[in-house]
Formats: sequence, structure tokens, C-alpha cells
Amino acid sequence: MRVLLIISGGIAAYKSLELIRGLRRHGAQVRPILTKGGAQFVTPLSVSALAQEKVYDDLFSLTDESEIGHIRLARETDLVVVAPATADILAKMANGIADDLATTALLATDRPILVAPAMNSRMWAQASTMRNMELLKANGVMTVGPAHGELAEGEIGIGRMAEPADILAAIEAALGGPLTGVRALVTSGPTHEPIDPVRYIANRSSGKQGHAIAGACARLGAAVTLVSGPSNEADPPGVETVHVETARDMLDACLQALPVDVAICAAAVSDWRPAEAETQKIKKGRRTNATSPNLELVENPDILATLGARENDRPRLVIGFAAETDDVVAYAAAKLASKGCDWILANDVSPHTGTFGGDDNKVHLISRTADAPRIEEWPEASKVEVAARLAERIAETLGSAA
Repeated sequence: MRVLLIISGGIAAYKSLELIRGLRRHGAQVRPILTKGGAQFVTPLSVSALAQEKVYDDLFSLTDESEIGHIRLARETDLVVVAPATADILAKMANGIADDLATTALLATDRPILVAPAMNSRMWAQASTMRNMELLKANGVMTVGPAHGELAEGEIGIGRMAEPADILAAIEAALGGPLTGVRALVTSGPTHEPIDPVRYIANRSSGKQGHAIAGACARLGAAVTLVSGPSNEADPPGVETVHVETARDMLDACLQALPVDVAICAAAVSDWRPAEAETQKIKKGRRTNATSPNLELVENPDILATLGARENDRPRLVIGFAAETDDVVAYAAAKLASKGCDWILANDVSPHTGTFGGDDNKVHLISRTADAPRIEEWPEASKVEVAARLAERIAETLGSAA
């Protein structure tokens, strides 16, 4: 794996050193280009020592041009990564400006480009920056981040460069994996069904498992659409995330994402919703004999069954989750048959397990066969590990079916 790493001039440049270290641990050859601005934050010596390569910084260096040249720099690589990608270099990329070695290499390359934006949140929100990003995406430039968090100025907002581990994951996905070319749809989190403007019906799902699955599939190269109910989990890098509130919103977003090769319904969708949501807050009765309001419930659409029953655009693999508190495997096996899906992952969400909201999970994978369902018991593991194992199984199955 060969990576041309361009380090531009932002405070997040210090993270590029850890990114180089991570790339080297993965066996990558890293050729660094350091802009004049980048050199204000990290030194050529530090970058060179970690990359074990010469640092390139001058478009008009006679020695560098005679030895390798900016054209060879731009093309003798598998991927060009710009981290951090400041508003300045993104604007130059979007408008074809080549006024230094970094931007000249970017204009001359025929390799995939991945950028990790980093800037103040107001700079990121500017219409000009958004236009530049849309243009870059339309030109095939991939992005990772920016993230929400503490910024250099002490402010909180969107603009923080993605963490090196997230950039590494995006690099792995960009360079391809066993799910390259596969389109995946993942649902995650709970749904909120409004009772009135301040109250809603929900459940204890955190979205940790669904988000981990979306990230795991992306790391193996899949193009992932994550449809997430309300969750505190960060959007996984390299994943297109659609945020929704209700079950009906989630179903609409899932249908809009079709066609896909695999659908993984990990969301804990509310089975019912109020027949009518009040437009004003329901007031508690002030009289001593006041009665409680009647809450009439109606059934929500069944997203898993809907996807499993599609005719012309049914995913090749439809996977559901069964969150149960008793007779876990038996209920999950029945759900496999009734929902028309191919696999069910059954997990025990009884309070003593700590599954809802926790970091670990223990699942049974139940798959459809010509005879009786096949049941596999997976050992308890972190939700990240469960997600990785599931993504690898999906890759094996779709690969063997191709």
C-alpha cells in the first residue's frame, strides 16, 4: 500500500504524525508532502523520521524534480490523503489552483483522493466551503470527517479533524476490501414516536451495535447507508448517515436507499405509535377526580418484513435482529420465518445482561437453510468485535454467491 500524504497548515497537523505511525504499522509506504503552512505546526524532521521517507515541500527544488518530480509523486501511489485539509487547500482543489507542490500534485494525480477537513466550525459552515465540498465530492474526492468536538480556539462545534484511527479506516475502505462494490443498508438506534410535543414512546437502544456494523462494513469496502434513529453515537467515518425520528421516517429512508446488496436491520423500531400525536402538551388534570388520558396505539410499519418481501429490488441478503428477554433463540427462529429474512441475530436484552446501552453483546446467528434453521452461538464480545465478525461473514456469503 502506497500513500501520498499531504499535510497542510492547520493545528490538526500534529495528528498527521500519529496517522503516519498507524500507516507504517499497517505496512504502508508513506511519502509526505509538507506545505509551508503545515511546517509551522510539525517539522520536516519529525515527519521524515516517522515516515522513513524524504519530505517533499518545494515545487521548484531542482534536486527533487530531477530525482522524482511532482508528476511521479502524484502517480506512484495508490491513494492521495490530505490530512489535515484546510479550507484553503480544499478551495484550491475545487477550483484547480496549483500554486505549490501539494496542489500541483493534487491536480496532476490520477489516483483516488481522500481528504480529512479541519477548520473552525464557522469556516466549515460557510456557503463557499460547502460549495467546494460538493464540487469535490462530485469529482469523486472522498471525505472523512470533520467531527464534532473541542476546537483549537476553545469553541465546540463541527470542524475537528477525524481521529487517526478513523482516517486509517477510511483509507482501508478507499483502497478496497472484500466488500468493495457492495451497497449496504444498516438501520440503528431506537425510534421516537411522539405523544405530544414533549413526550414520546421509545426504548433503551443506544445504537452502538448498529453503528458498529455500519462502520465494519465500510472498513471492508462497502458503500454504506446508515439510517439512524435518535442516538448519541457519532456517525461512523466513511458512511452516509441519514438521521430520522420515527418508524415511518426510517422506512421511507430505507426504501429511498434501495437498491442495495445487503440490508442489516439492527434498529430497535418501536412496534406501536400513538394513533394521533397531540399538537399541544397534554396537561395533567387539576381536579382530584380527573382521569388519565387514553392513549390509543396503532401498529408501526414492519421495516424488516417490508424489505424481505420486496420483489424487484429485494436485497440479496436481508438480516434482522431479535432483541428478546426470554426464549431468545425460539422467538428469533420464529421471527426468521415470519419476516422473510435470511439471517437473524438473536440477543438477550434482559436488564441483567447490560446489552442495551452497553459495550458488549452475545448473539446467536440463525440462518435460513433448505431444512431447519441453522443456529450458531457466538461468544460474548464487544459490539465492535461482533460487528467485525458479521461484516466478514457477509463478505464471505456475498462473495461465494457472486
